[in-house]
Amino acid sequence: MEAVPNTLEGYESNKIVRAACERYFEKVIEAVTDMAFIVITQKKFRIPEDDADSFKILEENGVIDNELYNHLKDAKGMRNFIAHQYGQINNKLVYEAITEELKKDVKKFVEQIEKTIK
Repeated sequence: MEAVPNTLEGYESNKIVRAACERYFEKVIEAVTDMAFIVITQKKFRIPEDDADSFKILEENGVIDNELYNHLKDAKGMRNFIAHQYGQINNKLVYEAITEELKKDVKKFVEQIEKTIK
């Protein structure tokens, strides 16, 4: 994402950049959750109790592995924390998630979903 600065300091020093990155994180996780629900519906898996449960269902049915399940569950938790502003946001955690984990996890998610729907 072009809006993400190259350094944590650059991220922390600009409120507009932080807000854009946080919104980007929210939207990406929402899209991943939507994809999970589509697969669950298509494969007629059990109905999720909540959004995070959708990832558990995919893991239970061998669609995604346990490591990815844990990453997505954590990302969903962070997304909820950001979206609902439960407290002070840890800028370092969000920056690391956006720059190091999100792209890798979403790519892996899409690859594992593609194997399932083919």
